[in-house]
Amino acid sequence: MYERILVPVDGSETSKRGLAEATRLAREQGSGLRCLHVVDAHFLTFDCLGIGYQSNLMESMRENGRAILEEASERVKENGVPVECVMKDSGGRRVSEMILEEAGSWGADLIVMGTHGRRGLSHLALGSDAELVVRDSPVPVLLVRIAR
Repeated sequence: MYERILVPVDGSETSKRGLAEATRLAREQGSGLRCLHVVDAHFLTFDCLGIGYQSNLMESMRENGRAILEEASERVKENGVPVECVMKDSGGRRVSEMILEEAGSWGADLIVMGTHGRRGLSHLALGSDAELVVRDSPVPVLLVRIAR
């Protein structure tokens, strides 16, 4: 039985599918659920003078993250599952690293993630946080693909 289920959410359809599956599992098993949103500044670049992104852009990303977590929380609560939400800044680290760190510090028994299931060149270009979580996680990971 899983008592603590961690679900990374980013507002995408794959993320919503992972959240739905995690909610179903949590409801069936009487588990607690934690939604994690990582504000990923990793993709932001520096201009030719080495000046970083504006703080208002980061605040906008945080506001978006709060909205994503609020929507996720409402969906979970509608199903009668206890939920808490956490938002973290990546600080330039990979999202997968942040997910694994949160799973460890919170004591997650299971990580449930939506995944695109990319292969080939798109996988090479974009990488896969889900794959890295699976590879390095000390707890089981359930990957949920979006229906095609």
